[in-house]
Amino acid sequence: MPFVNNQGVRIHYETVGSGSALVLHHGTFGSGADWADVGYVDALKEDHQLILLDSRGHGESDKPHDPAAYGLAHRTSDVLAVLDDLSIQKADYFGFSLGGWIGFGLAKHAPHRFNSFILGAAHPYAEDMQPFRDYMPRSPEAVPTMVDQVFGSRITPTMRSRLLANDLKALRALTQDRESNADVLPSMTMPCLLFVGELDPRLAKVKECVSELPNATFFTLPESDHIGALFRSDVVIPHIKAFLSKVRR
Repeated sequence: MPFVNNQGVRIHYETVGSGSALVLHHGTFGSGADWADVGYVDALKEDHQLILLDSRGHGESDKPHDPAAYGLAHRTSDVLAVLDDLSIQKADYFGFSLGGWIGFGLAKHAPHRFNSFILGAAHPYAEDMQPFRDYMPRSPEAVPTMVDQVFGSRITPTMRSRLLANDLKALRALTQDRESNADVLPSMTMPCLLFVGELDPRLAKVKECVSELPNATFFTLPESDHIGALFRSDVVIPHIKAFLSKVRR
């Protein structure tokens, strides 16, 4: 079970498949293993070495309870530490929600390490994260109800088990209001693919972000909310494959 120690915080990751390197970074509550449950791993592993990491505070990675441990600089350095551990100098990047926000940070602080960015349900503007904090249960006993309300029947039993195992103190520590990172947009000249559900509250901000990117492709998912967009892998994957087939490495 591979781990890399990034300045005292252990980050867990797995690799699957072969080909050009593609980092897959999940959203809040999730873990790297979710990508298999939702269908992305089987669809992409034939053409890519998939790097499935557990973001700090999630999965098998360490879960600090100090909010200071979850700044964007720490999060971007986690991704780079995994790439360094694998001796990968350059990769493509696919991040959803939290993972997409981290992707904008990587584009700002380490653009030379990435060929392209695929960013789902995310933007780099300042954001009040209170709506996400409101989802957080107040006690472990309330977690199953929250999971069922937010994710419903869309998740597999194994994915549900991982969601139930989340550390509530870590989740509260990491769900902080976000400062703007929008100054990165004009410099993101690498190919970018963005998508968002049409029922996602972030829709307007994602569209605004796309308008400021020099080299962006964009699509929406009708009748999909924030979480639902990730589960429409039947629609998202063809876009990803077509996009990555045109990226120069």
